[in-house]
Amino acid sequence: MRQRVFPILLAVAAAAVTTTAGAAPSSPADVKMPAGWSGSYATLPGQDKAFINDLERRTFDWFWDSADPKTGLVPDHFPGKSFSSIAAVGFALTGYGIGVERGYITRAQAVDRTLATLRFFSDAPQNASEDEATGYHGFFYHFLDMRSGRRDARWVELSSVDTTLLMGGVLFAQSYYDRDTPKEREIRQLADQLYRAVDWPWMQARKPLISMGWTPGGKFIPADWKGYDEGKLVYILALGSPTHPVGSDAWAAWCSTYPKQWGTFEGYTLLNFGPLFGHQYTESWVDFHGIRDAWSRAHGLDYAENGRRATYAQRAYAIANPGHWTGYGPDMWGLTASDGPGDVSLPSAQGERHFHGYMARGAGLGDVHDDGTIAPTAAGGSIAFAPTIVVPALMTMKQRYGRYIYDRYGFVDAFNPSFHGTPKSGRTYPGFGWADTQQLGIDQGPILLMIENWRSGFVWNVMKKNPYIRRGLERAGFTGGWLTPR
Repeated sequence: MRQRVFPILLAVAAAAVTTTAGAAPSSPADVKMPAGWSGSYATLPGQDKAFINDLERRTFDWFWDSADPKTGLVPDHFPGKSFSSIAAVGFALTGYGIGVERGYITRAQAVDRTLATLRFFSDAPQNASEDEATGYHGFFYHFLDMRSGRRDARWVELSSVDTTLLMGGVLFAQSYYDRDTPKEREIRQLADQLYRAVDWPWMQARKPLISMGWTPGGKFIPADWKGYDEGKLVYILALGSPTHPVGSDAWAAWCSTYPKQWGTFEGYTLLNFGPLFGHQYTESWVDFHGIRDAWSRAHGLDYAENGRRATYAQRAYAIANPGHWTGYGPDMWGLTASDGPGDVSLPSAQGERHFHGYMARGAGLGDVHDDGTIAPTAAGGSIAFAPTIVVPALMTMKQRYGRYIYDRYGFVDAFNPSFHGTPKSGRTYPGFGWADTQQLGIDQGPILLMIENWRSGFVWNVMKKNPYIRRGLERAGFTGGWLTPR
């Protein structure tokens, strides 16, 4: 369950599959592309490439600098005091491998940080108590106290999706650290142990679906993962488990609401989910280019193509700008779950405007939540889907507003040029608007992982070697592409 203050219920362009009838063209005429650029990282002009390199390094540094080196716990938000987000830990574990490949850190440094993290979670108490546990039944609490490593507060749930995102990093570590050394052998052993311990059927309060979470006081949350969103990875890992797998009927149940989500938004026919994180989280670890389940086979596209269309549809929504928000346009767009200026109402030429704090902003069929707040991760996390529109957008954000929104750790979490009041968090700048003063781990993660997937396919290629990922996809009915036996 993606939550900070409330629950939200909710590689390269050349690899894209054929567009189905009713979808907009793959490259709208108004897309601004650098002269001679094909969409690949290799052919990106030097100055633009330097910007992407800088953004990737700064985003990596956020994880490396913010994590506790003794426990591996990563804060939900940083700088500033914060609890730990287990999902951010999953992105961090994956990011350390990127750091090795890019030369930001040594392999020995990555091994030590990864081993500390896996040892912490392996040794952490698992029980049904309110306050003295880190997890239960192999799952972990969404937010942990950065010092004690225990459940941060009684409103925090044992989270199925955040455990899943943690396990994305755990399984990455299992497959990446493949050398025959004592430390790397221990990484593989601990990673396997942690994944095998997750009791997925226990989380099926209403089989065959998987619940969003559990609390000792309230027991199972009365909401399940059902329908297209970031929950894809929950089911893939639950199906792939060698010890506690869910039944093969779980994937079909998950897909059962797809017909309601399939439709045309801003000229693009796709499986709709408004916030872009729903198209990015699973895809940060799993390469869906060329592999299809029963639904995608019947509709002539894969989930990577669906993510590309969602990205283009959001850009088209910003160009249309029905809310008349300041700054929106072809190279200024991006709605997803992010921080905001706070629950504040202000007068404007369009009437009273209502702004929000952390919220799942998005734009899709029947799913538009927009208060003028742009999150760079919305575009950045889609760079592997649609680089020809993402790179110009990220560069425009920095060139236009960089002094307010780009710091030592890359882009701040969000900004809003339409907000000129007194914010509940962040800062308002005269002549600009509102900008956050921090980054969030779950928003930094897609930027870092998807830049590298676009550049080299690195994370995807490591995960392709993981037998549990393959088994989960195959049990969900995926075939073709890299899943085809050689």
